[in-house]
Amino acid sequence: MQPHKVVITGANGFVGTRLCRALMVEGCRTAGLDLNPIGSVCDETSVGDLTIEGPWCRALDGADTVFHLAAKVHALSEVKQDDAEYFRINTEGTRNLLAAAKRAGVKRVVFFSTIKAMGRDDGEGQPSEIERRSRRGRMGVADGARAATEEDVVAPDTPYGRSKLEAEKLVLFGNYVPEPVVLRLCMVYGAGAKGNIQKMLAAVSQHRFPPLPEVGNRRSMVHVTDVVRAAVLAARHPAAVGQVFIVSDGHPYSTRQIYDLMCRSLDRAPPRWSMPLWCLEGLGLLGDQIGRLRGRRFVFDSDAFENLIGSAWFSSEKIEQRLGFRPMWDLERAIPEMVTELKGP
Repeated sequence: MQPHKVVITGANGFVGTRLCRALMVEGCRTAGLDLNPIGSVCDETSVGDLTIEGPWCRALDGADTVFHLAAKVHALSEVKQDDAEYFRINTEGTRNLLAAAKRAGVKRVVFFSTIKAMGRDDGEGQPSEIERRSRRGRMGVADGARAATEEDVVAPDTPYGRSKLEAEKLVLFGNYVPEPVVLRLCMVYGAGAKGNIQKMLAAVSQHRFPPLPEVGNRRSMVHVTDVVRAAVLAARHPAAVGQVFIVSDGHPYSTRQIYDLMCRSLDRAPPRWSMPLWCLEGLGLLGDQIGRLRGRRFVFDSDAFENLIGSAWFSSEKIEQRLGFRPMWDLERAIPEMVTELKGP
């Protein structure tokens, strides 16, 4: 019997590479689509610019499942001119892929979305500017009253989040494939990642990240291995069809907890002192001014300050209950491998 053929867009990315390997172990025949196919681990790989209809469409022939990871991701230095680019790549690129999948008779599409499509700062919704300033006046204590779920009203507040939400709607309600599934990923961590956790770890290791006070904020994350496991479940489980699932490791972390975990993994005692939040807020305001002068965001500004003290707390109870997903990793277990990678051979 010929193995099932699956297509992975963004196949050469951090998650895509690991997903390809896992599917090959499962006996699937993998076809990757990527702008840069060099070094692909898939059985076959094509150059695929999803914003333009082209030869990449033929890669979908004979496939029963598509994992759609390719996207323009959230960038720290984004500016207003980037808005159209997010929608061109993330929304219209998804539309083109879905149209090709429909022509090829693809049965299931697993779309990799993001919690940014929800626009949540905490379980109660995105705070207004007045609430943000009030929060700063309370020494930055984030509300985080409860974990947000798939049932909450969504209101993305970034072009990245809005573009991914529009893509979700195309997947679920565009009538392109009979079995659509959406995974909203929390921040993904693990050795080899290039995200904020890795940047924070590098800064902590070089004594360039000041210890913050414990403000009780809650941030949800997920290990790349568990992302892959959730994706394979979503591709196979009948209860996944037509559903949106948040994927996390089930352990919300405060920024100070993350900092202390990193110190311990670096064989360093966490400092007993912490930098006052008013000082960090002042640096954020200075970064705002520098960003306005440069025309692009500075590496640390008021938004970065809010991200440090704010909550992004999400529940993965739905995927656990309906698909039997159980995360295997948490940040405490993962940081040592990330430290090993950081130190190098």
